[in-house]
Amino acid sequence: MIFDPFPVFLPSEYRVKFATEAWERREAAKLRRQVFCDEQGIFSGDDRDAIDEVAIPIVAISSLGVAPHDVVGTVRIHEPEPGIWWGSRLAVATAYRRMGAIGTSLVRLAVSSANARGCRRFFAHVQSQNALLFQRLHWHTIEETEFHGRPHHFMQADLAHYPPIADAEVGFLSLPKMAA
Repeated sequence: MIFDPFPVFLPSEYRVKFATEAWERREAAKLRRQVFCDEQGIFSGDDRDAIDEVAIPIVAISSLGVAPHDVVGTVRIHEPEPGIWWGSRLAVATAYRRMGAIGTSLVRLAVSSANARGCRRFFAHVQSQNALLFQRLHWHTIEETEFHGRPHHFMQADLAHYPPIADAEVGFLSLPKMAA
């Protein structure tokens, strides 16, 4: 009908890359606060911790034409000991969660960029409701546990499914597919 509201416009292209600009890091932190503090209530006020001082933030940035528009997803990776990498704080903006490719693309760049840097094992504590997605991405559960007061799966990536990506600062373009 002519008076029906227009659907929310979501850009149809995004770039997944290391956060190299101050605005990208700032918007990634804002998105993490929205997801982990405001929406899920896991943390009060801010979710930053000591890992942020050494972690590499990764972002998914929506594009309007050729111009970067907004950070719509983020994750961080770090290497606490040589060859052992961890991913954490995977967050996707609410409006973009139906585009299943954003979280998947963030995980892909996280593991593949670590693989290019000598990763021998890659781990994450994954919220239980997301464990099936990670299993589809070739991760396996080591154990079910509680983390930050919530049920999680302690998981490890199968590195054979994540070829090294050496140019993670540039990343890659992706066209999301709408989930049903």
